[in-house]
Amino acid sequence: MTLRYSILISIGIAALGAAVLFFMGRSPICECGTIKFWHGDIISAENSQHILDWYSPSHVLHGLSFYAIFWLIVRKTGVGFRLVLATALEVAWEVAENTNAVIERYREATIALDYYGDSILNSMSDVACMFIGFAIAARLPVRVSIALFIAAELIVGYFIRDGLTLNVIMLTAPQDWIREWQAVAWQR
Repeated sequence: MTLRYSILISIGIAALGAAVLFFMGRSPICECGTIKFWHGDIISAENSQHILDWYSPSHVLHGLSFYAIFWLIVRKTGVGFRLVLATALEVAWEVAENTNAVIERYREATIALDYYGDSILNSMSDVACMFIGFAIAARLPVRVSIALFIAAELIVGYFIRDGLTLNVIMLTAPQDWIREWQAVAWQR
C-alpha cells in the first residue's frame, strides 16, 4: 500500500468518523456559533469545541504512541498501513469518547463537570493532531519522540494539571489526590 493511498484511506476513515459523530447528535461546531483556532479555558462549555485546546497535545502524543506501538507489533508492514491502523484507532476513540457513557465517566471521575463532549470540528482536529504526531515519530529519532512526549506532558501538566497520562489514570483508576490537586488549579 503506497503512502499516498494510505493517506486517502485515512482521510476516508476520518470522514466516516465525522459522519458517525453527526448521526450521534454531536454538534458540527461550538454551539456558541463561533469557530476559534485556540480556546484555552478548560473550565468552559466551549472546551473541546474549537480547533485547538489544551487537550490537542494529547492527540499528538496519541500519534507518537500509535507509531511506536504499531512499529513494534506490525513492523514488517509499511508506514502507510500503520497510519491507517492509527487513524482507525484514533477515530474509534473519538467516537467512543463522545458516547454518553464516556462523557459521564469523565464527569464522574474527573473534575470536568462542564464537559459535554467534543464538537465534530474538535474531534477531526484531534485526528489531525494524531496525524502530526504519527508523522513526527515516523521522521525523527526515537529519543526525540520520547523527549517530545515528556515535554508535552510536563508543559500541559504545568499549565492545566492534566494531560494524556493523568487522563488515562483518571478514566481507568480515578485518584482522589489527583482530583484534589487538579481542583486547586481549576478553581476560578
